[in-house]
Amino acid sequence: MIRVVLADDQTLVRAGFRSILEGEDDIEIVAEAGDGEQAVRLAAELRPDVVLMDIRMPVLDGLEATRRITTDARLEAVRVVILTTFDLDDYVYGAIKAGASGFLVKDTEPTELIHGVRVVARGDALLAPTVTRRLIAEFASRITAPPPAVELNALTDRAREVLELVAAGLSNEEIAARLVLSPATAKTHVSRILSKLGARDRAQLVVLAYETGVIRPGWLN
Repeated sequence: MIRVVLADDQTLVRAGFRSILEGEDDIEIVAEAGDGEQAVRLAAELRPDVVLMDIRMPVLDGLEATRRITTDARLEAVRVVILTTFDLDDYVYGAIKAGASGFLVKDTEPTELIHGVRVVARGDALLAPTVTRRLIAEFASRITAPPPAVELNALTDRAREVLELVAAGLSNEEIAARLVLSPATAKTHVSRILSKLGARDRAQLVVLAYETGVIRPGWLN
C-alpha cells in the first residue's frame, strides 16, 4: 500500500486528489495538510511514502517544506512530488534541487496523477509527463553558482553514459534499450551512480548532471 499525504491550502483541490487516488487499491491517503508547516509535521509523524506538495502555501511554502523533509535523515524514505499550477513555474527547479522527486501540474489527467504517485513511490523521478525534460534543462541553464564538489572520476565511462541518459529523462527500460543492456543491469548502474554521487534519487542525478557539466541543455534531444 502506498501511503500519501496531501498538502495544499485549497480544500477543493485536496478533495479532488483524494477522490482520484482513493479509488486505487494500492494507494491510501493517510492525512491532509493545509500549509507547509503542517505538511512537515505530518511527514515526520506518519512517514508516508509520498507527499503531494503544493508549491505555494501559507505559513511555510512548499519549497521550504520540501527542503525540511528531504534533509531530515529520519525521513529518507519519504518522497515529495511538487504540485504546481503552471508548467513554467520558476520554483520547480529549486524544488527539485531541494530534494523533490518530481512535479505535476494541478490539471494533470487522473491517470497521470496515479501513475506519478506510483513512479515516485518505487524510487524513480517524475520529470514528466506534462512538464518535459526540456523544462528542467531551461532551469538548469540559469545556474550561475560554481558546480558542486562531486567526484565524477569515481564513475566509469559506462556509468557516465547512463548518467547522461538519466539526465535526459530516460527510464531504466529506455536506457537498457539505448545501451543494449537488460533492464536489471540498467537499474544496477543507476543504483551505483546514486550511491557514488550521494544523490537522493534520480531527480537529484539530473540536477548534478547539469551542474557538473556532464550534460548541457539541448543535448540528447
